[in-house]
Amino acid sequence: MDFTLLEQNVLIAKGLTAEQLNQLAAIGVRAKSDFSTIGDVATLLEVMPALDPAVAAKVMEWAVGAAAAPRPQATTETAKMIIDSADAIYCTHCNARQPKDYKTGDLCPSCGKQAEPVQSCYWCANSGPGKFCRGCGAEFVPLAEYELAVLLKREGVAKDDIARRLKAMDQAEKDSLWSRSRRIHG
Repeated sequence: MDFTLLEQNVLIAKGLTAEQLNQLAAIGVRAKSDFSTIGDVATLLEVMPALDPAVAAKVMEWAVGAAAAPRPQATTETAKMIIDSADAIYCTHCNARQPKDYKTGDLCPSCGKQAEPVQSCYWCANSGPGKFCRGCGAEFVPLAEYELAVLLKREGVAKDDIARRLKAMDQAEKDSLWSRSRRIHG
């Protein structure tokens, strides 16, 4: 056997027995570098069918790294590919594809809601569809939190932090912010 003492101890720790180490030597695997010729777990199991698959996976991962891990087989779920044109628009509520004559603000034929709600930007006051303002790049906030976002802007909060901050707030913090807003405007 040509495996070093350290390599033998590692292989035993991975789950191989002394008999299996001798079987490896008999098929020509005498050093860690020989596992790269085997390549993957499936091939190791083909040359040593009595080997436990979990042990084979541990041995191959140690010998050649993560590349030896078994590759997932293609299923209908992973092999499914949808190719759309660049102008395809989907409803933000029900994910139904909109007709070719769709215009921003139209109602979805499937669910009846506005497919791409037009929102106002708290930062630059532009409006448009989508999740981000096309004028300044700010992330849109829900309409119910628009005034809170404007208040945070006036208080000097950075544009990129306002939407994130509003999402992180609980209802008590939002109520506190609403009371400050009413004091300022009321």
